Amino acid sequence: MDINLRLLSKKDYADLKKSMTEAYQGVGDVWTRDNIVDLLDMFPEGQLCVEVNGHVVACALSLILDSKKTNIYDSYYEIIDDGKFSKHDYDGDTLYGIEVFVHPEYRSLRLGRRLYDGRKELCENMNLKSIVAGGRIPNYYNYADEMSPRVYIEKVKRKEIYDPTLTFQLSNDFHVKKILKHYLPEDDESREFATLLEWNNIYYEPDTRSISTSKQTIRLGLVQWQMRQFKNLEEFYDQIEFFVDTVSDYGTDFIMFPEFFNSPLMSPYNDLPERMAMEKLAEHTKEIKQRIMQFAVSYNVNIIAGSMPLFERGKLYNVSYLCHRNGHVDQFRKVHITPNESKYYGMVGGSEVKVFDTDCGKVGLLICYDVEFPELGRILADQGMQILFVPFMTDTQNGYIRVRHCAQARAIENECYVAIAGSVGNLPRVNNMDIQYSQSAVFTPSDFAFPNNAIKAEATPNTEMVLIADVDLYALRDLHEYGTVKTLKDRRKDLYEVNVLK
Repeated sequence: MDINLRLLSKKDYADLKKSMTEAYQGVGDVWTRDNIVDLLDMFPEGQLCVEVNGHVVACALSLILDSKKTNIYDSYYEIIDDGKFSKHDYDGDTLYGIEVFVHPEYRSLRLGRRLYDGRKELCENMNLKSIVAGGRIPNYYNYADEMSPRVYIEKVKRKEIYDPTLTFQLSNDFHVKKILKHYLPEDDESREFATLLEWNNIYYEPDTRSISTSKQTIRLGLVQWQMRQFKNLEEFYDQIEFFVDTVSDYGTDFIMFPEFFNSPLMSPYNDLPERMAMEKLAEHTKEIKQRIMQFAVSYNVNIIAGSMPLFERGKLYNVSYLCHRNGHVDQFRKVHITPNESKYYGMVGGSEVKVFDTDCGKVGLLICYDVEFPELGRILADQGMQILFVPFMTDTQNGYIRVRHCAQARAIENECYVAIAGSVGNLPRVNNMDIQYSQSAVFTPSDFAFPNNAIKAEATPNTEMVLIADVDLYALRDLHEYGTVKTLKDRRKDLYEVNVLK
């Protein structure tokens, strides 16, 4: 048996008519040759068929509508304008399915699924936001005296009732948008009711006519930074630029440094109390941020500048700066201060948790201890976060394991990527920053599209190096919609919810 999904052509009409006649069996009119010719002339790529052993036995016909100009809740004959198809708009945003049929003798081959998959591919390739179609409910006449169409549809959803059309459409990821009345006046089986069904294109990009050119694969560069003494600030900048230069040569989109990676600059103040030494270090923060922003622009890469102390109105904060390659700078203030930071430096926590829009998607920032609180990751996920960056600093393996395992949990439960970067080595001339333990890594959700152990890449422990890894943002979109489990969608919001208190 030779089965082929292809575009319909005008020469197929004879086969098409035979298959339509068998498929309709008195329900609805057969499309005329003029109808098919008109559709092929105005929108040839929207007319699909399945050929079996050289004969067309199944077909899907479509139009493009502008959802802002056309009322998609109109009746079927209004949408097709009684076969004139005047509402077709090639510059529209919605693929409207006006017909799907399969010859009865070939329905066991699941040709309808091939046609639906072909439509989905067309929708994605043309960057249309959705597929919309009216669907009959041909088994409803058996239940019309017992229940309303709404109840019937709910029972079909729960698989308590089988409907040959609606059950098939639901299994193909369509959802019921509305119940339509008087959709097909001659449809006695459906009692003239129909469902308005919709399939959403998760790759849709507004204001882009062809398929999106947005980056699908994002390259991350993590710097596992060696703590070392610097003679002066310029030597510190040289070390930063060395890594930015090296990592950006690989075409990375993001470079991340660890938490408090500028701690070596505290060495001249080692005779001061820890709080005063940290305040002295904070005096360099503005200049360091400005220099890293210049690197971001010069090397055309987004840089997460680890974290640094910020002294503001008598309070010390632990702040991470996101330096965009377009010159813009965002900041995140560590929310959860560790007992160590509180005891030795008197640091206080920030009060804002939000995602940042970048040229490579929506990203979130948390600093070390923050990732051990699942509420923050969930808040960011609800804002559309795709990649979570976590600069950290841990002195023992126990501390590192807490950060690592919590970061992995955030990736799985929030269906996102999580990148962590820490420091290695020791600083004998800086109080309270004596030793470091780190293994930088990139974690993924856990499903078939990702590594079996949900680890995209990881560095060699306690060795200065860079870790470069590619992450696929489209894989996240697929996961949200079609994953083995759907952690975000399956939350019981009727029982619990995470809110940001104002």
